Amino acid sequence: MKRTVITGTGSYVPQIKKSNDDFLGQPFYSEDGQQLPLAQTVIIEKFQKITGINERRYAGADETTSTIAAKAAARALENSGIDPEQLDLLIVAHNFGDVAEHGVQADTVPALASRVKHALGIRNPRCVAFDTLFGCPGWLMGVIQADAFFRAGMARKALVVGAETLSRVIDPFDRDSMIFSDGAGATVLEYKDAGEAGILQSSCLSHCMEEVGYLRMQDSFHPDDSNTKFMKMNGRKVYEYALKHVPQAMKECLDESGSSIHDLKKIFIHQANEKMDEAIVQAFYKLYGVAAPADVMPMCVHWLGNSSVATIPTLFDLVRSGVQEGHALQPGDLVLFASVGAGMNINAVAYRCP
Repeated sequence: MKRTVITGTGSYVPQIKKSNDDFLGQPFYSEDGQQLPLAQTVIIEKFQKITGINERRYAGADETTSTIAAKAAARALENSGIDPEQLDLLIVAHNFGDVAEHGVQADTVPALASRVKHALGIRNPRCVAFDTLFGCPGWLMGVIQADAFFRAGMARKALVVGAETLSRVIDPFDRDSMIFSDGAGATVLEYKDAGEAGILQSSCLSHCMEEVGYLRMQDSFHPDDSNTKFMKMNGRKVYEYALKHVPQAMKECLDESGSSIHDLKKIFIHQANEKMDEAIVQAFYKLYGVAAPADVMPMCVHWLGNSSVATIPTLFDLVRSGVQEGHALQPGDLVLFASVGAGMNINAVAYRCP
């Protein structure tokens, strides 16, 4: 039986490491423009306790979202062993385009997928390159889009990349800025005879009423800076939304795949923050009346932070390549991908490893 199979993975982790201690000299403000009265040490200690983040990575001055996307893409192609000229689709998930260091303008023309295709030297005009914007679930949406193209008979090989340089769009005076980071992850997908392996089921949701502004662009919290919009997040609302909707969406996806919760080996969930991800997974297993296995959820948020669309493909590559300590994948393993983010959007994919 033909299914969509991941045949190659790659990731790029930027070299600039920024630890929590690097924020000790940074004043933080509230939304009403008042400087937070707590000492930076207290703010950072509380932040680390909730998010689990100790450090994150930032892109270098000569790097952009498209250049790090190309690096991850090249590694995925090499890992897959396919000829890049055989690709039918090249999808790049992001949210802000290319933003230069200290820049204020998003550059999305040409599309980042076109830039990545150019950087990879792919000449085949039938390799269609396009971007997808779907909040943090963007990479997983790209995978779902590629799978749909495959099943419609319009493609057989695809490269799906998730890349972001969030360090370019965060407000340094907002303590939430410590959550976000830069990075890129990529996967090569092929539609082929795979037996029981491959994508078994996928699902997507969008809640766009009162939820639409939970993540948004807004003025800096600093009272003297009002000329630039920065990414803002209502953390409490995002947490409540995710805990209410994501576990059920994951369950529906798994159930519709015809798989059992007892066969699930790993959950690759968007690396938003440790507390929220753990709560989602616990709530998901509670829907089945069983406890979550201790080793079911690999995490890299502690040292890579939240790089939006890049978190899942990066984490999957780390586990697949044996870099993520304590986690490994074997042929036949059933895994669940799940993400949530701006929109508000949710998606999930049930997948059996070849």
